[in-house]
Amino acid sequence: MKFKILITGLLFTFFNVKAQNTSLYVGTYTNGDSEGIYRLQFNTETGELSQKELAITTENPSFITFSKNKKLIYGVSEGTTSAVTAFKIKANGKLEVLNTKSSNGKGPCHVSLNKNSTKVVVSNYGAGTFSIYNLNKDGSLNKASQVFDHNSETKKSHAHSAQFYKNDLFVSDLGRNRLYQYKLETDSYKLKSPTIVEMKDNPGPRHFSISKNGKFIYIINEYGSSITSVKKTKKGFKQIDYDSTLDENYDGENSCADIHLSQDERFLYGSNRGENSIAVFKRNKKKGTLDKIQNISVHGDWPRNFTLDPSGKFILVANKKSNNISVFKINLDNGKLTFLNDSPVPAPVCLLF
Repeated sequence: MKFKILITGLLFTFFNVKAQNTSLYVGTYTNGDSEGIYRLQFNTETGELSQKELAITTENPSFITFSKNKKLIYGVSEGTTSAVTAFKIKANGKLEVLNTKSSNGKGPCHVSLNKNSTKVVVSNYGAGTFSIYNLNKDGSLNKASQVFDHNSETKKSHAHSAQFYKNDLFVSDLGRNRLYQYKLETDSYKLKSPTIVEMKDNPGPRHFSISKNGKFIYIINEYGSSITSVKKTKKGFKQIDYDSTLDENYDGENSCADIHLSQDERFLYGSNRGENSIAVFKRNKKKGTLDKIQNISVHGDWPRNFTLDPSGKFILVANKKSNNISVFKINLDNGKLTFLNDSPVPAPVCLLF
């Protein structure tokens, strides 16, 4: 009887721990010790990372994202090939190439999908272009259906990120200091607005986060070390807030990188490269305005990207230069972070649950 109880207990513990684990895929730069995309296990109860393995060898997969059914991963190759690739996730969690297409410009740095996983958009930082691809039923990429060039004779474009929202496509251009808005008409995107708000003093809009209802957009500015808060109106958009991401006592150089809303949208997080911190903001859900409540060290160097885990209880930060991923616990009441642990990963720059 005791033996039976022991076996039952061990089986319960095994399956409970397995249920708590979720896969984390890590995009990296491969000009050092990294070989491509890595896969780790993250425990959503303890916050521990474990079982690091190489999922696939590929050049500079600096940004990766899932298909809707999470059976495929799409990644850019920010290197000599300047490409976007569809990867199939195998039963053992490793990846295999489904197909690859040109990104139609140097320096692809961001990729995202529309809600139904029928279209992919890739931003090319070096070329200042972005490309839209229709997907086949198996998730493979067709040749780009549209390629947009934001360069002018006098101004250089650096398209840094793009996101679909319903029939809109927003594109952040760090070089032109603009957040473009495109509208879907039939099966093509047409320019709606060359910038939804005026970006003064060269802030360098990099990434942005859109609220679930689409009424608010939060833009993190690489050069300005700031967040521009924007509200949708009947006539278009208007700026409602502008906040520094830096601690008031920090006076060194800094470049902002990534930005995310909490699952309940009560808090907003942004990463500082230089100060090497995560800035935490309390968000007024009705007005959309922000108040900074914390700057916390990332326990590493150069936090290019970070993500919230599926439980919404943890934030994981990819520190490129220090070759580690830091884990923070989120206080769900006040949004503040507490450092838990870190794990070594070579040149991590994109985290994907």
